[in-house]
Amino acid sequence: MSKLDCDRIICALCEGGAVAQKLPSYEPRQAQLDLLGLIIRGFNEDAFIMAEAGTGVGKSFAYLLPAMHFALSCDKKSSGRPVVISTATITLQQQLYEKDIPLVACAMGDVKIKSVLMKGRGNYLCLRRLNDTLQEPPIFDFDYEELKKITVWSRSAKTGSKSELDFIPSDSVWGSVCSESDLCLGNHCQWREQCFILALRKEANSAHIIVVNHHLLFADLAARYNGAGYENAVILPPFSRLIIDEAHTIENAATSFFSSEFSRTGLFRQLGRLYNKRRANRQGLLVKLCAMLAINDDPLDNLADAVQKIRSSLEELDGMAVQMCGHENIYRLSPSVDESFLNKSLFPYLKDLRRDILNLTGMIRGLIESLNEEKAADPIVWEIKAVTRRLENAAETCEVFCKYKKHENDVLWIEKIQPTKSADQNRSFSVFTRTPLDLASVLKDSVFSPNKTVVCVSATLAVNDDFSYWAGRCGINAINNRPPLSGCFPSPFPYSNAVLLASPSDAPPPDAESYQVFVDTAVSRLAAISGGSALVLFTSYQSLTSAHRAAKMELEPLGIRCLKQGDDDRTRLLQSFLSDESSCLFATDSFWEGVDAPGDTLRLVIICRLPFRTPGDPILEARRESVEKRGGNPFLELSLPQAVMKFKQGFGRLMRRSADRGVVAVLDNRLLKKNYGPLFLNSLPETKKSFTSLDNILTDMENFLY
Repeated sequence: MSKLDCDRIICALCEGGAVAQKLPSYEPRQAQLDLLGLIIRGFNEDAFIMAEAGTGVGKSFAYLLPAMHFALSCDKKSSGRPVVISTATITLQQQLYEKDIPLVACAMGDVKIKSVLMKGRGNYLCLRRLNDTLQEPPIFDFDYEELKKITVWSRSAKTGSKSELDFIPSDSVWGSVCSESDLCLGNHCQWREQCFILALRKEANSAHIIVVNHHLLFADLAARYNGAGYENAVILPPFSRLIIDEAHTIENAATSFFSSEFSRTGLFRQLGRLYNKRRANRQGLLVKLCAMLAINDDPLDNLADAVQKIRSSLEELDGMAVQMCGHENIYRLSPSVDESFLNKSLFPYLKDLRRDILNLTGMIRGLIESLNEEKAADPIVWEIKAVTRRLENAAETCEVFCKYKKHENDVLWIEKIQPTKSADQNRSFSVFTRTPLDLASVLKDSVFSPNKTVVCVSATLAVNDDFSYWAGRCGINAINNRPPLSGCFPSPFPYSNAVLLASPSDAPPPDAESYQVFVDTAVSRLAAISGGSALVLFTSYQSLTSAHRAAKMELEPLGIRCLKQGDDDRTRLLQSFLSDESSCLFATDSFWEGVDAPGDTLRLVIICRLPFRTPGDPILEARRESVEKRGGNPFLELSLPQAVMKFKQGFGRLMRRSADRGVVAVLDNRLLKKNYGPLFLNSLPETKKSFTSLDNILTDMENFLY
């Protein structure tokens, strides 16, 4: 296959070029052209790419042009495989699929390029599960009006994606009708001819470009890594060229697919699918299984007893686990934990649960083996097998916890959860989680080694132009004879004139008793000057609550609305903020990135505290111990670069368009007074600065904005 013509492709983004002509008020950006050249080189040299592209560089066009040229140049009968583009959010997926890809295709001469948008399986309706739910209503609380609406919609749905619905279904309703991989009957399903998932996969098999999100990408890669192989279709068709946008999130995205967990509430739901009794009415999959058996003795009573034993064991284990989590809400099985204490407290309950699960699943498997071939292929049996596997996975996790000292490469912990919306609202429950200590080797073997080209691009991959931290976490630099190509491509936005970076020199240190009082006062005074239009970012929900309470008293009489994370769904909360220029949004973790509020909607970003991960995070704690064990410095190697990258994300919320203008205020005096402060500052673009007292900052801010 011939190499991509670098000069010809770059011309499309130069002044007067094919893509430039399709965009009103287009201005060539040298950083975009340089990024495009690096990505073309990645395709031509079968190389890995690490690229940090600042806001406004136009990274989407920079990777779409080479991806589409490459896909079209392939012979579909031989080396032709799709180029897969993965993003962190469905929003960016849809922008690529609906706007950017058609525009580039048009600019390339209206070429016939086929692109397919694929989301995680749980986004799609399963017609078999919908039919089953209609025939036998589930045992959990349910909104039947929603179910009726979904049924009507299913008759005319184009893709079966939840996003097609004109309302947002509740989790319980959608969870009972959506597609799930281990409940899929594949070719054995009577609905296969109308199946939305099978239709989507058929489309993907002949696509040039497949746009996915990280969730779906890692579902596919985890299956391949665990034995499905790289040459056949799994969830995605086989591919060897991959573009990962928002690549700074891939370690977190991959974690759930290489981890395992169980909880009382989750296992109760699985047991309820197997068997449930209301008054004299027996329901569930096991009732149907017993009806299929050609034996004289009905085993249902024994099965029901076995289900009840698991329920009882779960209750006892959960009670002990919640107690062990205490006020910290986390209990990690670290090497320093007293094993004799665990042998007396936790382990007996874990062993009882494992024994009771294996007893039930053994009985079920024995009954299934007694079925004839025709009955064994029944959808009911397939679904029972899926639930059985889920229960056995929980039993395996129980065993791993009991042998935690042999699993040095896993992080094992229990977390206490307080439900927010549930009939069991006042009752906490525990979640048992097992996750890899280090994903670098797994990502190396699943993402990089099998592929010829992997392009990783994000606005935040480097710390002070150094990719070492991110590269080490994701394994891209661990493949012999294939060192990655890299580059930092600065934003073309006029930060030096359009942004004022402020940090009060009179702020108390974050560990001082007076710090929260200072934050409460400073946030209100800063937001009053800006007239709202403020995003206030916290690392602690407790601090957020205090500042929000104080701000409401000061700002709402001025007509400034104060919105708080947790008071509404994230999407609706963000929409309320975007539609009201005089509002302030108080938020924590998930709002540090993914908030796009251009223009006067956002003129002030307040970062209350440098975003170091809180002590007690079990994964970070385990990784810190691992670094210390080999003689490294966990603060310099983990905590600091992690915080700098997140800080850059928070800073990046302010300028989303070249005409934006505003203030970023950092209320943490460590930015100015600690020896690592310059690392944070040097990772930002050049701005105007006001590092003085809060009173003087307010004056500088007023002069700057008005």
